[in-house]
Amino acid sequence: MKDLINTYLEENYPDHEILLAEGLEEAFLGVCESFGNPKACYDYRQCVDIIMTGKCHDGEPMSFEEAEEWMQTNVVNAYVGEFTPAFLYRFNKQGFFDDNDYLG
Repeated sequence: MKDLINTYLEENYPDHEILLAEGLEEAFLGVCESFGNPKACYDYRQCVDIIMTGKCHDGEPMSFEEAEEWMQTNVVNAYVGEFTPAFLYRFNKQGFFDDNDYLG
């Protein structure tokens, strides 16, 4: 998946340095743009689910609460410049966020 994402970025954004969130490739949605700056966009809840499995940190599984705290501390709030990845919080058709929409 990582190679596929890198190929996509190289072909479609050759003049931009789009930063990726290491280990969260399965949650990659594509690229979003703001003020002319393209950045990688990830599904927030999918990222939390990946972190819960232990696939992108020290390998230890975590509870939902632990994974969400880890995600906020180490990923969402880790500013690494103007091309820092963005994280999408999905909105369901009823107009509110529902954790059950993402359990998979």
